[in-house]
Formats: sequence, C-alpha cells, structure tokens
Amino acid sequence: MSKKTRLKIGEFSQLMQVTVKTLRHYEQKGLLAPDEVDEWTGYRYYSIDQMQQLKDIRDLQRLGFTLDEIKDLFNDGSHTPTIRQMTEKIRETEAQLKALIARRNQLLDWRNARKEMKTMEKFSIQSLPEIIVASHREVIPNYAALGPLCVEKIGPEMQRLGCKCLPPGYCFTIEHNKEYTPTDIDIEYCEQVEEMGHDSAIIQFKRLPAIPRALCMKHMGPYERFYESFTEAFRYIEEHGFKVAGQHRTCYIDGAWNQEDPEKWLSVIQIPIE
Repeated sequence: MSKKTRLKIGEFSQLMQVTVKTLRHYEQKGLLAPDEVDEWTGYRYYSIDQMQQLKDIRDLQRLGFTLDEIKDLFNDGSHTPTIRQMTEKIRETEAQLKALIARRNQLLDWRNARKEMKTMEKFSIQSLPEIIVASHREVIPNYAALGPLCVEKIGPEMQRLGCKCLPPGYCFTIEHNKEYTPTDIDIEYCEQVEEMGHDSAIIQFKRLPAIPRALCMKHMGPYERFYESFTEAFRYIEEHGFKVAGQHRTCYIDGAWNQEDPEKWLSVIQIPIE
C-alpha cells in the first residue's frame, strides 16, 4: 500500500500558486481545511485530493461564484453548479456586463469632452442647452473659499440628496454682486444633475433655460486674472457686432482639486450673446 503524500502548507501554496494567507482564509470559511494538523507542531498538511478541490474553488471563483456559494456546493457533495445555478450566474453576469458597458460609454463621453475642451479654440460660439442644476447661493469671504465650500458643504449635501450628475460634469458659478469686490462675494454655484430633486436648506433645484448663443472663451491661470480674459472677450464681442444678452457663467474644468499649479487651471467663461 503506497504511503499517502502529505504537503506542508508552504509547499501546497507554492504548487497551487495560492498564498498561505488565502489558504488560511479558505480554512476559516470552512471551505478547505487541511487534511491533517500535527497536534504537537501545529503544522498543516494537505493531500493530493485537495489540489483538485482547490482547483475547483479557483475555477468557480473565476466564473463569478462567491466563496459562500462554493461552500454550499461542496456541502451538497457536488463541485458542479446545477443548470439553474449556472443560468442565474449567466443572468448576473449579463447585468454586470450591461453596467460595465454603460460605465465605459460614460468614461468615453467624459474623455472625449475633455479632449474637445483641451483642443477647443480660445473663442467659440456655442449653444447651451436647457439644464437642471443643483444650486447653492452664499456670500463667501473671498474666491479662495469657493473650493472648500464645494468640498465640505455642497458636495456632501448633494450626495445626501442622492443627486446624479451627468458625465463629463458641468459646474459653474454666477456672481450676483453689482460691482467688483474682493471680499463678501455673492456667488451662486450650480452643477448639472439628471433630475429635479427636493430642495433643502443648502441646495435648491432649478431648471435653467437654453441659451441659443454664447461666446465661450478659455481662461488658463488663476481666478484673480479673470479680468484679462473678460477684456479679450468683450473686445471680441464688440468687434464681431454682438451684444451681451444675459448673465455670464464661469465654468470650471481644471482647478485646485486636480492641479497644484494655478497656471494650469482651466476655466471657460460663457457669455450669452445676440
């Protein structure tokens, strides 16, 4: 009678290309206990049969079965799922695939929009569609306070309200001061969302009408130099025979949240014209 082969946990781990940590996890889950544990040394030994058992576990995991589902299969004495179980797993996989395709399409749209924004001419005439926005208006001490306001107050409240933003994301500010002031800035932050929600003390939802024509101008650099871009924009409007037809928006593409260097901050000034 041939002697039964015993593999130490390290050997078993190496041969089966699974970490010792994973094997201990399988043991704790009651999925793959060592064939033998030496009561004196505590050494764990695995058998040749358990190599096939571990292979079955890994194959089933690759097909999307959870460890709990695999454990149920093993407890039933079968290492193979039923037709019904496989059909259910196919249905789950198709749902995941659909979600992944939707995510990929959103990422493609986002990337393409970013590319278009980066390569856009300095001046362009665009139509701005009707949109629904989550809006917050507040008097802030200075422009530097806008970033923390978005991160610490507006963002968490939008998340609490379950706001869904459309990729690639469209957020902008509207200033309500009648004249320039470096402090106490009456500013309204707007971010496009999929649908109207219920107003809160912080967020109000509104529908903004379409703007048939707007002069869009790229601004590179810190916000305190917006005046340079406004000078160019209004000169362009006058030279081309346009008239300002509404309140301008300042749209933020790259800023302190993703660019440390203020010289690389990208904003787009949008001025309704006719």
